[in-house]
Amino acid sequence: MCLDVSPTPAVVDHLGKPETEEMPVSATATSIDPHRDARPPEHVDVLIVGAGISGIGTAYHLQSRHPGKSYAILEGREALGGTWDLFRYPGIRSDSDLPTLGYKFKPWTGDAALADGPAILDYIEETAVENGIDRRIRFGHHVKSASWSTEEGRWTVVAERVADSESVTVTCGWLFGACGYYRYDQGYTPEFEGRERFRGEVVHPQHWPEDLDYAGKRVLVIGSGATAVTIVPVIAERAEQVTMLQRSPSYVISIPSKDAIANLMRRWFGDERGHRLARRKNIWMQRTIFRTSRRRPRLIRRLIRALQRRQLPDDYPIDPHFNPDYDPWDQRLCLVPDGDLFRAISDGSVEVVTDRIETFTETGVQLQSGAELEAEIIVTATGLDLLAFGGIELCVDGEDVVLSETTAYRGMMLSNVPNFAFAIGYTNASWTLKVDLTGEYFCRLLDYMHSEGVDQCVPVPGPDLQRRPLLDFDAGYVQRSIDRFPRQGDRGPWQLSMDYDADARSLGADPVNDGAVRFSRTVGAVDRRELEPVG
Repeated sequence: MCLDVSPTPAVVDHLGKPETEEMPVSATATSIDPHRDARPPEHVDVLIVGAGISGIGTAYHLQSRHPGKSYAILEGREALGGTWDLFRYPGIRSDSDLPTLGYKFKPWTGDAALADGPAILDYIEETAVENGIDRRIRFGHHVKSASWSTEEGRWTVVAERVADSESVTVTCGWLFGACGYYRYDQGYTPEFEGRERFRGEVVHPQHWPEDLDYAGKRVLVIGSGATAVTIVPVIAERAEQVTMLQRSPSYVISIPSKDAIANLMRRWFGDERGHRLARRKNIWMQRTIFRTSRRRPRLIRRLIRALQRRQLPDDYPIDPHFNPDYDPWDQRLCLVPDGDLFRAISDGSVEVVTDRIETFTETGVQLQSGAELEAEIIVTATGLDLLAFGGIELCVDGEDVVLSETTAYRGMMLSNVPNFAFAIGYTNASWTLKVDLTGEYFCRLLDYMHSEGVDQCVPVPGPDLQRRPLLDFDAGYVQRSIDRFPRQGDRGPWQLSMDYDADARSLGADPVNDGAVRFSRTVGAVDRRELEPVG
């Protein structure tokens, strides 16, 4: 329901000072001057929700292209980095190559093809500090609701200050959701029969205990996705025995831990140009593999099988454990650097079991086949719990926004929701590729609105638009929750593209005023064309 968002809660001090002004270090803390509570809430031109890889990238594009606009970032946690700060399980790393996971504007200079989580977090933090973005972040502020007023031409956003559960109100001309697509407070764990009977420790990778000691113990990892294939070979180095239990197989492919061509390009051409060339090379490779997988799935399946056969023992049963019943790229492929998972299987430190759990027991799990697996620690690498826009309750002119009734426009705005944008990445390529394109288009949109003297825009679909799920992806974690997300249309610009080159052309060159968006000016608004410079 739409909440009463009258501007009476605490004021956010120093929120969104222009970049050219000096902002005190205390502006990034959570202290609020209690004597200012009676004043109206702070207003910024753009409010970004989330200080992860999407929020930092969006902030960079915004302040580079529109240095005169005030902006701020509200982050629910006490640190930036999003996913790369939250996840701390052994071996945490990217499953995308770093030239494309890294930003377009900042070279990735590490040698690894799939970098570990701490290195990625350092990269994001470095980007924020180098560009002064860290000074715009208000940590420990969890956004609960946002209400749009067409009459006032602004959003009123209510956040909870985590430290003391107090409400903080901010108003903004634009609201940008850079919150990711899953719940940060909990991961997804199925209801396992008899779980309470297990005498050992049950751990979800999303909340890995810092003091978990698995050395010399029997560990059971439930799952077959990117998290499972990352954790298993790493903990096998210290555990007595590791078993990876999966209901069904995934496609697992070994890639070199270092991208020799990308590293060579940087040495020859320098970091800036080398990064651009390596990024272009990897985009082409991703696109080629994906398209070939769609057109000739049997060929790609045979190729994957041949590569696996070379890295596993001659008598190893590949089909039960690594031959999925779906085509390549119906779900995301799992990448393992230098075949570490296959090496661990080959040396006997890891066993893969494909079966279903009947029940937990005191000492492990009993499978539907009747077999029992003993364990002292069980890791439930069972996926994410999806959540759109961090669970923010959106309201437009007194009416609740039902996300499943909206349609995504250009994969970054919602039908009939004014001045709201968001970032969502690719499922078949690196997330950041789309974040960069979205940030650049958002700035183009602001350019156009400034040139036309308007301050409101809202995508409006035609009556004949056919709608379907936002993500055409068969992964279980997507299918469990996709009905609660916005939908996409059957044609552009309402169709969510998973093709970087097509998006680069569309978002970079298509007219902003394409007939699908209505532009207007708030009654009584100041014409900002004479006040605001455009970069």
